[in-house]
Amino acid sequence: MFKVIHKRQLKAKGFTLIEILVVMVMIAMLAALVAPRLFPKLGKGKQSTAQAQIELLGQALDQFRLDVGRYPTTQESLNVLVTNTNIEKWDGPYLKKALPNDPWGHPYHYQCPGTHGEYDLFSYGRDAAQGGEGEDKDIGSWE
Repeated sequence: MFKVIHKRQLKAKGFTLIEILVVMVMIAMLAALVAPRLFPKLGKGKQSTAQAQIELLGQALDQFRLDVGRYPTTQESLNVLVTNTNIEKWDGPYLKKALPNDPWGHPYHYQCPGTHGEYDLFSYGRDAAQGGEGEDKDIGSWE
Protein backbone atom coordinates (compact mmCIF):
# COMPACT_ATOMS: atom_id res chain seq x y z
CA MET A 1 0.00 0.00 0.00
CA PHE A 2 2.63 2.49 0.99
CA LYS A 3 5.46 2.94 -1.37
CA VAL A 4 8.95 2.88 0.09
CA ILE A 5 11.04 5.82 -1.11
CA HIS A 6 14.78 5.43 -1.06
CA LYS A 7 17.26 8.29 -0.72
CA ARG A 8 18.43 7.72 -4.30
CA GLN A 9 14.98 8.45 -5.63
CA LEU A 10 14.80 11.77 -3.78
CA LYS A 11 18.07 13.04 -5.26
CA ALA A 12 17.40 15.69 -7.94
CA LYS A 13 18.69 14.98 -11.41
CA GLY A 14 21.00 17.49 -13.14
CA PHE A 15 24.50 18.90 -13.01
CA THR A 16 26.15 20.31 -9.95
CA LEU A 17 27.68 23.75 -9.88
CA ILE A 18 31.16 22.22 -9.75
CA GLU A 19 30.52 20.15 -12.89
CA ILE A 20 29.29 23.19 -14.79
CA LEU A 21 32.30 25.26 -13.70
CA VAL A 22 34.74 22.53 -14.78
CA VAL A 23 33.16 22.39 -18.24
CA MET A 24 33.24 26.18 -18.56
CA VAL A 25 36.95 26.26 -17.63
CA MET A 26 37.69 23.57 -20.23
CA ILE A 27 35.83 25.55 -22.93
CA ALA A 28 37.68 28.75 -21.97
CA MET A 29 41.06 26.97 -22.19
CA LEU A 30 40.18 25.57 -25.62
CA ALA A 31 39.07 29.01 -26.84
CA ALA A 32 42.32 30.55 -25.58
CA LEU A 33 44.28 28.09 -27.71
CA VAL A 34 42.19 28.41 -30.87
CA ALA A 35 41.36 32.15 -30.96
CA PRO A 36 44.90 33.49 -31.62
CA ARG A 37 45.18 31.24 -34.66
CA LEU A 38 41.72 32.08 -35.98
CA PHE A 39 41.68 35.90 -35.83
CA PRO A 40 44.60 36.57 -38.21
CA LYS A 41 42.85 34.46 -40.84
CA LEU A 42 39.73 36.60 -40.45
CA GLY A 43 41.69 39.66 -41.58
CA LYS A 44 43.08 37.83 -44.61
CA GLY A 45 39.54 36.80 -45.48
CA LYS A 46 38.46 40.44 -45.57
CA GLN A 47 41.39 41.32 -47.82
CA SER A 48 40.46 38.48 -50.19
CA THR A 49 36.86 39.69 -50.20
CA ALA A 50 37.97 43.22 -51.07
CA GLN A 51 40.13 41.93 -53.93
CA ALA A 52 37.22 39.85 -55.28
CA GLN A 53 34.83 42.81 -55.08
CA ILE A 54 37.34 45.04 -56.89
CA GLU A 55 37.60 42.46 -59.67
CA LEU A 56 33.80 42.27 -59.99
CA LEU A 57 33.52 46.06 -60.06
CA GLY A 58 36.26 46.05 -62.71
CA GLN A 59 34.17 43.69 -64.85
CA ALA A 60 31.19 46.04 -64.50
CA LEU A 61 33.43 48.97 -65.51
CA ASP A 62 34.59 47.02 -68.57
CA GLN A 63 30.97 46.34 -69.57
CA PHE A 64 30.19 50.05 -69.15
CA ARG A 65 33.14 50.86 -71.42
CA LEU A 66 31.92 48.41 -74.09
CA ASP A 67 28.51 50.09 -74.13
CA VAL A 68 29.47 53.75 -73.74
CA GLY A 69 32.95 53.77 -75.30
CA ARG A 70 34.79 55.05 -72.22
CA TYR A 71 35.20 54.46 -68.50
CA PRO A 72 33.22 56.67 -66.09
CA THR A 73 34.99 59.84 -65.07
CA THR A 74 36.08 60.42 -61.47
CA GLN A 75 33.20 62.90 -61.10
CA GLU A 76 30.64 60.38 -62.39
CA SER A 77 32.09 57.83 -59.94
CA LEU A 78 31.02 54.22 -59.61
CA ASN A 79 27.41 55.31 -59.15
CA VAL A 80 26.91 55.25 -62.94
CA LEU A 81 27.18 51.46 -62.76
CA VAL A 82 23.82 51.46 -60.96
CA THR A 83 22.06 54.66 -62.08
CA ASN A 84 22.05 56.37 -65.46
CA THR A 85 22.90 60.06 -65.26
CA ASN A 86 21.78 60.80 -68.85
CA ILE A 87 24.75 59.06 -70.46
CA GLU A 88 24.15 58.17 -74.09
CA LYS A 89 24.34 54.42 -74.90
CA TRP A 90 24.13 53.51 -71.19
CA ASP A 91 22.65 50.01 -71.02
CA GLY A 92 22.79 49.22 -67.31
CA PRO A 93 22.49 48.74 -64.51
CA TYR A 94 25.84 46.99 -64.57
CA LEU A 95 25.55 45.69 -61.01
CA LYS A 96 22.71 43.42 -59.86
CA LYS A 97 22.69 45.00 -56.39
CA ALA A 98 23.61 48.36 -54.90
CA LEU A 99 27.19 49.55 -54.97
CA PRO A 100 29.01 47.67 -52.18
CA ASN A 101 31.30 49.08 -49.53
CA ASP A 102 34.59 47.37 -48.80
CA PRO A 103 34.59 44.67 -46.07
CA TRP A 104 35.49 47.31 -43.44
CA GLY A 105 32.43 49.42 -44.31
CA HIS A 106 34.18 52.15 -46.32
CA PRO A 107 33.34 53.09 -49.92
CA TYR A 108 35.71 52.04 -52.67
CA HIS A 109 37.81 54.81 -54.23
CA TYR A 110 37.72 55.36 -58.00
CA GLN A 111 39.87 57.59 -60.20
CA CYS A 112 39.77 57.91 -63.98
CA PRO A 113 42.24 58.43 -65.47
CA GLY A 114 44.25 56.46 -62.95
CA THR A 115 47.93 56.57 -62.10
CA HIS A 116 48.31 52.78 -62.47
CA GLY A 117 46.15 52.24 -65.55
CA GLU A 118 43.11 53.60 -67.38
CA TYR A 119 41.37 53.71 -64.00
CA ASP A 120 42.31 53.06 -60.38
CA LEU A 121 39.85 51.25 -58.14
CA PHE A 122 41.02 50.66 -54.58
CA SER A 123 40.33 50.30 -50.87
CA TYR A 124 42.56 51.75 -48.16
CA GLY A 125 42.01 48.66 -45.97
CA ARG A 126 40.94 48.47 -42.35
CA ASP A 127 42.48 51.81 -41.28
CA ALA A 128 40.90 53.74 -44.21
CA ALA A 129 44.22 55.58 -44.65
CA GLN A 130 46.81 55.37 -47.40
CA GLY A 131 49.58 52.81 -46.87
CA GLY A 132 49.78 50.30 -44.06
CA GLU A 133 50.69 46.69 -43.37
CA GLY A 134 48.60 43.57 -42.78
CA GLU A 135 44.88 44.36 -42.66
CA ASP A 136 45.67 48.06 -43.08
CA LYS A 137 47.34 47.43 -46.46
CA ASP A 138 45.81 49.15 -49.50
CA ILE A 139 44.18 46.86 -52.06
CA GLY A 140 43.98 48.07 -55.66
CA SER A 141 42.81 46.99 -59.09
CA TRP A 142 46.37 47.17 -60.44
CA GLU A 143 47.64 44.39 -58.16
